[in-house]
Amino acid sequence: MREIRGAVAVVTGAASGIGRALAVDLAKLGAQLALADLNTVGLEETRKLLGPAIARTYSVDVSQAAAVEDFARRVQQDFGRASLLVNNAGVALMGTFAEVSLEDMQWLIGINFWGVVHGCKFFLPLLQREPDAHIVNVSSIFGLIGPPGQTAYASSKFAVRGFSESLREELRAGSAIKVTSVHPAGIATPIAHNARAFSGATAAVRQEAEEYFKKVAVITPEEAARVIVKGILGNKNRVLIGADAYRIDRIQRLFPARASAMFANWLEKRRGKKEPEPVASVSKTV
Repeated sequence: MREIRGAVAVVTGAASGIGRALAVDLAKLGAQLALADLNTVGLEETRKLLGPAIARTYSVDVSQAAAVEDFARRVQQDFGRASLLVNNAGVALMGTFAEVSLEDMQWLIGINFWGVVHGCKFFLPLLQREPDAHIVNVSSIFGLIGPPGQTAYASSKFAVRGFSESLREELRAGSAIKVTSVHPAGIATPIAHNARAFSGATAAVRQEAEEYFKKVAVITPEEAARVIVKGILGNKNRVLIGADAYRIDRIQRLFPARASAMFANWLEKRRGKKEPEPVASVSKTV
């Protein structure tokens, strides 16, 4: 995308975290905003941060096709167009594959993967009318590598990555739409606090998981948003956020058959340390 000013930007998961930070940055750059989330209180807080920018908020369950279809219809009515789509809404699930239920996996994949598919499907006609348009699909470092305890989450994020790569190639010829997949490392958002836990999880287990997430999630949403905006303006196919993302990407490229085991061993060692290793934010895109 050559310029943000004048764009009509659709951002899901905009009530907090990366979605909120992106809304703020896009507003500063002159975009009009259609912001979606189920957390209407958080959405209103986001809207208040945008100053005089033109913004509307929508309560949308992205896992439901009919809800996203209606969302796209309302955006067309309210703005007349859409030129930037950021599929950012995402949730987490605590537990191994043996521990979590199929219903919980379906819930997570419905939001993390089908939310992306629904957004692209129903906003694509609006984007295709634009002389310059862009889709951003937020995956994860766990869309590059599959660690233990993340079977549901990694499945959804690998799916987002594969979907984005195929869609990018389909739109490359005869279309002005660019597609960027985003792979953040640990971002300090409420996702761990809001995660569902397996049925047998105790309060102590949940607290331990949340505390560990706080140790490794040291990149701020504001830093992540700046890197994503840079990727949009640079029409990048893929954006990595954080030193850990670059480290994992390098391991996966060099040792594709052993990368997951190597990363699992590294995680175990890191968990055993009293102080977490610092994770520097790296503002690069590839």
